[in-house]
Amino acid sequence: MLTEKTKVLFSINTSAALLGMGYIVGLKYAAIICAGSVLVWWLIVPGIAFIFPDLEVAAGVTAASASAEQLFSYAKSIGIGGIAMAGIIGVVKSRGVIKSAFGLMGKVFQKGGQEEETQRTQKDLSMKIIGIGSLLTIIATALFFYFDVMSGNLLFTIVGIVIVAVIAFLFTTVAANAIAIVGSNPVSGMTLMTLILSSIIMVLVGLKGTGGMVAALIMGGVVCTALASAGAFITDLKIGYWLGSTPKYQETYKFLGILVSAATVGGVIMLLNKIYGFTPDNADVMAAPQARAMAAVIEPLMSGQGAPWLLYGIGAVIALVLNACGISALAFALGMFIPLQLNLPLIVGGAVNYIVTTRSKDAEVNRKRGEKGTLLASGFIAGGALMGVVSTALQFGGVQLALTEWTQTAWAEWLSLAMYAALIIYLYKASLKIK
Repeated sequence: MLTEKTKVLFSINTSAALLGMGYIVGLKYAAIICAGSVLVWWLIVPGIAFIFPDLEVAAGVTAASASAEQLFSYAKSIGIGGIAMAGIIGVVKSRGVIKSAFGLMGKVFQKGGQEEETQRTQKDLSMKIIGIGSLLTIIATALFFYFDVMSGNLLFTIVGIVIVAVIAFLFTTVAANAIAIVGSNPVSGMTLMTLILSSIIMVLVGLKGTGGMVAALIMGGVVCTALASAGAFITDLKIGYWLGSTPKYQETYKFLGILVSAATVGGVIMLLNKIYGFTPDNADVMAAPQARAMAAVIEPLMSGQGAPWLLYGIGAVIALVLNACGISALAFALGMFIPLQLNLPLIVGGAVNYIVTTRSKDAEVNRKRGEKGTLLASGFIAGGALMGVVSTALQFGGVQLALTEWTQTAWAEWLSLAMYAALIIYLYKASLKIK
C-alpha cells in the first residue's frame, strides 16, 4: 500500500507532465479525449447500473451493488474495442504506404536496384544493411522465444515469431506514417490489436493459461517497442531535416541510442515497481492504462473465460462512426479507457495552447509562439518524468524529503494549487515572449 508521501511526490511530477501534454495535444484533441471519458463516466457507467442492475460486472458483484470504479473497469472494454478499431482504421488508411514499402524492399534487393544518392535528405543506410539487420533481429528474437518464452516448443516459437515479424513490419509503416503526417502514433490501438490476434492464434495452436498470457504479453511488447521506436525515429528525422542533418548518420547513431535505452529502461521499471508497485491498490499512482488494457485483453482469452466481445464490438462501432464524422477515433477511445482524473488536466494545457496560438492577428507570430510553447511543454513532460525517477531513486535510497503530516493538511492542497497555477502562468507568459 502506498503512503500519502509517495502519492504526493507522484502527483507533483504528474501535474507538470499533464499540463505539457495537454499543450502539445492541443485543445481539440484534449477535448475529444475528455469527451470519451465523460461518455463512460457520466453516461455508460450510471446507465449500466440503472438499465442492467443484475448484470455481473465483477466476480460476484452485480451492477446495482458495484462501485463506480468497478463499473468503469467493466465498461472500459468498450474503449479497448475502440482503440483496436482505430488501429485497424490506421492500417487501412496506410495501405498505400505498406504496399510501397514492400515494393521498395524488393527493388533494393534486385540487381542494380540501389538508387543514386545525390541529395542530403536522400542519403540513408543501405537497405541491404537494414534487411540483414532485420533478419538477425528476427533470429535473435526467435531464439529468445524458443529458449525462454515458449519453453522449447518449436511450433509455438515459429507461430509466435511469424506473428511478430508480420505485424511489426506492417504496423511500423503505419506508425511512421502517422507521426510524419499528423504527429500522433496510434501505438495503443495497434498493440492491443496485436494482443488480440496473437492471443487468438496462440490459443488455437494450444498455448493457454499463464504461459500463454506471458507469451502474448511478450509478443505484444516486441511489437509495441518496434512501433514506438519507428514513431520516435521519424520525429528525429523531421528535426534533423530542419537542422540540416543527414539521415544516414542519424540512422547509424539511432542504433546506439536504442541500445543505451534498452540497457537502462529495465532498471527504471524495476525501480518504479519496487517503490510504487504495479498493483490494483496503487492504481491512482501507477495507473499504467496501456498495460492494464493489455491485461484486460489477454486474461479472458487465455484463461478460457471468453472476451467481452459485445463491449469490444460496441467500441468498434463507435470508432467507425467517429471516423466517418471526421473525429479522431483513437483519441476518443483512449479517453474511454484512461481514468477521468488523468484526462481532465489535459484540457488546461490545451486551453493554454489555444490562447497562445490565437491571441495575435499575425499568423506567423502565433506559429512562433506555439512552437516556443511546444518546447516548454516538452520540457514539462521530460522534467516530470525525470523528477519522478529521481524521487523514486531517493526513496529507494532512504532519502525522505516530503513532510508527510503537513502534506495531508488543507494548506498543502492550497499550496499545490498555487504552484499549479504558477506553472500555467509561466507556460502562458513564456510562450508569448518570442524573438
